[in-house]
Amino acid sequence: MKTIIFTTILFVVASTSGFAQKIKIACVGNSITYGMGIANREKNSYPAQLQNMLGSGYEVMNFGHSGATVLKNTVNPYWKTKAYADALKSEPNIVLIKLGTNDSKGQNRNRYDEFENTYKELINSFRQLSTKPRIILVAPVAAFSTDTTYISDPVLVNRIIPMIQHVAYREKLEIINLHPLFVDKEGMFPDKIHPASIGASIIATRLYEAITQNRTENSDIFSKIKEGKNITEFNGFECASFKFNGRDCKVVKPKVVAKGHPWVWRARFWGHEPQTDVSLLERGFHIVYCDVAELFGNAEAVGLWNKFYNLMQTCGLSKKVALEGMSRGGVYVYNWALANPEKVACIYADAPVLDLKSWPGKKRNAGAKEPWEDFKKDYNLTETQADNFKNSPLDHAAKIAKLGFPMLHVVGDVDDVVPIAENTTPFEKIVRENGGNITVIHKANVNHHPHSLPNPTPITDFILRATGQKVNFAAIAVPGSEYRSGAGWTLGKDWWAQHENIDSLLLAEKNLDILFLGNSITQGTGGHRTSVTYKPGFKAFDSVFVNLKWESAGISGDRSQNILWRLQNGNYAKAKPKVMVVMIGVNNISAGDSPEEIVAAISKVTDWTSKNMPSTKVLLLGPLPVGIKRDDERRLKYEKVHLLLAKLPRKNYTYQSIASPFLLPNGDLDPTKYGSDGIHLQADGYKAWAMALKPMITKLLAEK
Repeated sequence: MKTIIFTTILFVVASTSGFAQKIKIACVGNSITYGMGIANREKNSYPAQLQNMLGSGYEVMNFGHSGATVLKNTVNPYWKTKAYADALKSEPNIVLIKLGTNDSKGQNRNRYDEFENTYKELINSFRQLSTKPRIILVAPVAAFSTDTTYISDPVLVNRIIPMIQHVAYREKLEIINLHPLFVDKEGMFPDKIHPASIGASIIATRLYEAITQNRTENSDIFSKIKEGKNITEFNGFECASFKFNGRDCKVVKPKVVAKGHPWVWRARFWGHEPQTDVSLLERGFHIVYCDVAELFGNAEAVGLWNKFYNLMQTCGLSKKVALEGMSRGGVYVYNWALANPEKVACIYADAPVLDLKSWPGKKRNAGAKEPWEDFKKDYNLTETQADNFKNSPLDHAAKIAKLGFPMLHVVGDVDDVVPIAENTTPFEKIVRENGGNITVIHKANVNHHPHSLPNPTPITDFILRATGQKVNFAAIAVPGSEYRSGAGWTLGKDWWAQHENIDSLLLAEKNLDILFLGNSITQGTGGHRTSVTYKPGFKAFDSVFVNLKWESAGISGDRSQNILWRLQNGNYAKAKPKVMVVMIGVNNISAGDSPEEIVAAISKVTDWTSKNMPSTKVLLLGPLPVGIKRDDERRLKYEKVHLLLAKLPRKNYTYQSIASPFLLPNGDLDPTKYGSDGIHLQADGYKAWAMALKPMITKLLAEK
């Protein structure tokens, strides 16, 4: 009887899963959605890349039409296109509307009074579908054309995007602003308007985040704030302004609340350089503010913030908060963190004041006289006592280092208002000496302003990691999207051509002794690849492994996620090489993935090979040394990666770090073996690598 019941349950589960319908996503847009200018657009446009990321449970449909506008009375309104008609018929569950770029053209600017209502009409045409789709508005990417009558970035920034944000606010719709993600990436736009395949990857990645976001149940924080509120718009989101204990306070709520109810607490200068705050609102964070500006982080300010924190707890926000302190806000966030370390997820400090003797102290006779007097009053100090003040964050740096939360500082290297030599630099030194976790981003030739980064991604990612909200894209299997003239490939060949070339070789090769799997460094060994033109390591490898049958499966630009996809979708398991050397991770380091994320991704690679290639002996190298100087930030990440790899339990693979053949006695990279980029090997480097590998591979081949 038990067996019958068990079988029945299995049948029901199998039947249910067998009829599971795919989630259908309609990508509504213009030529950027279509993939104009992208090599192999059928596979490299952002809808195609999004499909690969989401997998078989989704169907991503491309309804992009070149030149399309939101506005109706234009040369090419989206309304009159076949793409629009097909999108309506597609029965989508999710609709991504990415329009507005072409509306910025000169001939369309006299119709902007129609834009918002027309956009709303477009939205409603999808809202009325029987599928009742989730609709996400996607604001345009940056544009780099200098023709003011054509697609114009200033018009996008000052007119089009604010109108889209206002529509999102009025219609209570999710919005993703792509523009900040591309402001520093002009090189990805060959024609100044359309992003290349790598740019399409950025779009696909951001959309993937939104579609797969780990949401919590909807909870309206405004209903829990009993004080009288004034609701206004903040970059497309609802902002409640109210008084609490006599203080001006603000709370901005996201359209969708992320699981765990994460939040960011801005200390000062509400609304200034809001790109980080907006990017986190898009990801489900609340943004809050309680004005204690004139108190300079004294005991009264800390007490007021304690009460405001308690209010936020009654509103259901997470126990730990990400603190954001710009300029003098640095004092506020660090002083509160010193009193409440268990409540802090992380601190992002931007051009922060860390020593009140530096600012306003040294500037009191140069425009900061009033703040200096306020500071003395707030701390009840005489002039002499103020000049000898020892209660700034810098004075407590050693203690702060041991409180456990990560810190990110963004500073201008020529800041003459809050000089880094008197604030962040000594603070960083003490924190590092005491084992603290601090990262400093330096902006060359930048003064105190502007704050933040035009592209806030490094700041956003820092906060996402610290709050447990970061998606580990290094571990999500996706094909590559490289298409570069400098990749060492045959003219006209893209990533897919490289993948297919390798796959055909893997099927053709019999009794393969060694397969080298990796990125451009591995690609440089050449092998028998017909689609690779630059093979600086072929001579060395062919000489060292002369009596063995070997092949190169390296592809320029590949990261761990691309290796994982190739393994899952290629002929590697069918080839059954006796030994496979896996060298991966350096491009993840350069891309900004954390050591923990990289190692988690590499673990997925070895888990897959252990399960699917049991007869192959895998030699895991991780990345080779990177960064010319011993103290290069990339080198520090490389070392952390290997520290973590060494601690992993071995799952049918051998791990070996190879560093000494490439280093000088002082720890710098050997320039006779490495190129000037501190990543790629020269011919002598390949020789050193091959010689280091030979005894390891010989031993593995000899094992039964």
